[in-house]
Amino acid sequence: MSTVNPSPLWQPDRQQIADAQITRFQAWAAEQHGAPADGGYEALHRWSVTELETFWKAVTEWFDVRFTHPYTRVLGNRDMPGAEWFPGATINYAAHALRTADDPARADTPAILHVDETHEPRPVTWSELRGQVGSLAAELRALGVRPGDRVSGYLPNIPEAVAALLATAAVGAVWTSCAPDFGARSVLDRFQQVEPVVLFTVDGYRYGGKEHDRRDTVQELRNELPSLRAVVHIPLLGTKAPEGALEWSALTSADVTPVYEEVPFDHPLWVLYSSGTTGLPKAIVQSQGGILIEHLKQIGLHSDLGPDDRFFWYTSTGWMMWNFLVGGLLTGTTIVTYDGSPGYPETGAQWAIAERTGATLFGTSAAYVMACRKADVHPTRDHDLSRVKCVATTGSPLPPDGFRWLHDEVRDDLWIASVSGGTDVCSCFAGAVPTLPVHIGELQAPSLGTDLQAWDPAGEPLTDEVGELVVTNPMPSMPIRFWNDPDGTRYHDSYFDTYPGVWRHGDWITLTSRGSVVIHGRSDSTLNRQGVRMGSADIYEAVERLPEIRESLVIGLEQSDGGYWMPLFVHLAPGATLDDALRSRIKQVIREQLSPRHVPDEIIEAPGVPHTLTGKRIEVPVKRLLSGTPLEKAVNPGSIDNLELLKFYEEIARKRA
Repeated sequence: MSTVNPSPLWQPDRQQIADAQITRFQAWAAEQHGAPADGGYEALHRWSVTELETFWKAVTEWFDVRFTHPYTRVLGNRDMPGAEWFPGATINYAAHALRTADDPARADTPAILHVDETHEPRPVTWSELRGQVGSLAAELRALGVRPGDRVSGYLPNIPEAVAALLATAAVGAVWTSCAPDFGARSVLDRFQQVEPVVLFTVDGYRYGGKEHDRRDTVQELRNELPSLRAVVHIPLLGTKAPEGALEWSALTSADVTPVYEEVPFDHPLWVLYSSGTTGLPKAIVQSQGGILIEHLKQIGLHSDLGPDDRFFWYTSTGWMMWNFLVGGLLTGTTIVTYDGSPGYPETGAQWAIAERTGATLFGTSAAYVMACRKADVHPTRDHDLSRVKCVATTGSPLPPDGFRWLHDEVRDDLWIASVSGGTDVCSCFAGAVPTLPVHIGELQAPSLGTDLQAWDPAGEPLTDEVGELVVTNPMPSMPIRFWNDPDGTRYHDSYFDTYPGVWRHGDWITLTSRGSVVIHGRSDSTLNRQGVRMGSADIYEAVERLPEIRESLVIGLEQSDGGYWMPLFVHLAPGATLDDALRSRIKQVIREQLSPRHVPDEIIEAPGVPHTLTGKRIEVPVKRLLSGTPLEKAVNPGSIDNLELLKFYEEIARKRA
């Protein structure tokens, strides 16, 4: 497990602290709302969770949130689930996302820089984006789209997807999207739940230097979604619109000033989906107002982004980080949308994009950082990254070697922000704070307004010990509900069945005595041997340092006789062989760096590690397979990147039976 690191890897200098928006916010909030003027971030965070209503009122004032009808109070009901934020208020997310276009000095500067695999940035100005959204919103209304109707996108990370989301929000409809590398079954598992009336789609996409035609899949979606009234065709590969579909260009050519529907604060903005590895994905509904103020806080204060910044996060429209990236528009920041492979034409491609776009915050996955390290990529040697002030990672915990590699290979004064949150809140529970030091293997601190704690099974808070990640007060971006969950049972059981009235996220964390956070992986796949609990992420971090190991998967399985079987599956790097010598080295690494109790019982070579469609290792379904659950009951096949791989694990279970 991670050890306490007394010396920080990085700490901001006085000027960086003074210039950070969070510093100016604290001084203003002290003057206007009684926040502590001294004590730094720790004091501000304590105030933000003890004076929750005052804190969120301050956020709306600091960012000039424009309520078209005033609220009666900040928090009408603070119960979880069921918290009621800003009752009485009306608002529109899209109006806030596009208000930079109203500034004559900025209207013709880029709102979006779009990059494809040619790595040639293409700007979309604020005025162009506003014109497209206005025209598209008018056309949606003409098609009969009304507040509360669902509008779907089968789209890659392109500017058209951003415009479609904003036009949907402008009319008060509810956005939902999937990436075009999702197969028809995966998309239908999601979209059929919400019954969209409009589908925006491409004819295909480019990835890894190849074109992928998706017209047959689109036709299947049209056939299986009887709720559709209209399909909008975006010719990314240059094909004509299929019969009965509308052309994107015809719907966006009018350059109309957008008309923004005034909707209640808790009106649905979008539906996001859980990975759905063990059943239909949960259709998670988040609100216009809740997302607006949560993202203003997270992007403006924690990520320290404003009008002079460029925000690049490698993502797809099937991952919540895409929705978070779009949120950069709320702070007047230029966002960078990239459509293509993360490693094309070579592993270091994302660094090239950061250079070409002048990104000031570059976000990626921990897995990408570790892949660059293994591939001997040298970002600063090969690229001018002088504008990058922060590299942020999520998707899984960034291992200590990832921190060291970024520090050594990018810049020794680089702000490294490992962040952790979830689709469930479309935000971060903990991570970036521009005024705090960075310690290797740790997230800087819990986020403002988030009363993050580590609890033991009895609900007692822990410090410097591993516990369940819980949030004890409501966050504005928590789901307002799940779709098709009329009595709220599924929502309640997902987060509140362990500790009534308290959000349990399903991660193991340590809150350190100095206020930082360590993530150990999912608590529902925890390795618990002889009472010693360890997150799978700790195993991966140690094992995958070995150059022979491309990726690994560890499973802890309780046996019917009271025993415990813990196999480690390893996907080897090209040319490597799993011989006795490598097995011994793997065991030695785990024994010395982690715990002798967590040395695996078997080390098994695997053809690969299965992932969800958003790139997360699948542990629980593999655990179910190894327990003897049939494949069709252990996993939702539409949620997996490579179903064939699971047959390997099923065969292991069969041999053990």
